[in-house]
Amino acid sequence: MALDFSPTGLRVLREVAQTGSFSAAAASLGYTQSAVSRQVAALEAAAGRRLFDRARNGVTLTPAGARLLTSAVRVLDELDSARRELAGEQTGGRPVRLGAFPTAAAGIVPKAIAALPPELTVSLREATTPALTRALRAGTIDLAILARTPPFRPLDAESPAFDLTTLSERELAVGVSANHPLARARAVEVEELEGQVWVATRSDAGDTPLGVWPGLAERADVRYVVRDWLAKLRIVAAGLAITTIAPIMLDALPEGIRVVAVRGEPQETRRVVLARRPGPLDGPTARVVDALISSAQDPLSSRPSSQARRSSPRPRGSTR
Repeated sequence: MALDFSPTGLRVLREVAQTGSFSAAAASLGYTQSAVSRQVAALEAAAGRRLFDRARNGVTLTPAGARLLTSAVRVLDELDSARRELAGEQTGGRPVRLGAFPTAAAGIVPKAIAALPPELTVSLREATTPALTRALRAGTIDLAILARTPPFRPLDAESPAFDLTTLSERELAVGVSANHPLARARAVEVEELEGQVWVATRSDAGDTPLGVWPGLAERADVRYVVRDWLAKLRIVAAGLAITTIAPIMLDALPEGIRVVAVRGEPQETRRVVLARRPGPLDGPTARVVDALISSAQDPLSSRPSSQARRSSPRPRGSTR
């Protein structure tokens, strides 16, 4: 007897793909890990092949799993739309689902959303770039603002590749308190950062401090580790530590912080991209795209930083 794909199984597939692990998917869905494993096993039995590659650091979709996920996202969206319609809800007003890494959420997203007409609703999810990449692939968000570092490899190994729009590409700087000795200079050499006290956050891998200048020759003195960007900036403003500053944050810096350029090789360039799944955009999503491109203009001039260029032709449905 042929086995079928159940809606519950498809939701589990989507959540595992989004979170990257069975345990995280179980916590998000309110299931036990064994229940998630059983659902995945049932899906794989119905598909007749493996849908996930298991590894010590999590799971990733196989090519078959990626193909099934594409269909699962479409089916689950249709089911959710039908459920809302039966409940008498408006089906045409679903929010545009936007994801952003923390500094982008603070730096460019508020201005972009405020510029949109009030009838256009945007929901926001803040997460790391790897988590947002998985969410975008799983179809739980429509757009994602992601941070990229050289050599700017593909966001993931799955296909089709995302459609990327570069919002900003500029060099990192260092944030210090107004009373810090480095605040008197417009630019400092990399060597002058040696021996400084740093405040940082942890990366997804847990072993790389985010906020420390990447090119330091010696081990950094990371005395403060916090999760929240506002807490990090308050620590800097109080003169307790210094941290790296992404140019996308310049408009959102609190009082008492000075931004200092850093000279030396290699230059620490950061690219901010707007990612989406390929295909035509609907009108509301296209308007959000345009608002984000406008908001990403260089806060120190009227020119867009790096001219907000696209890696593929402008999608249909844009109002720009």
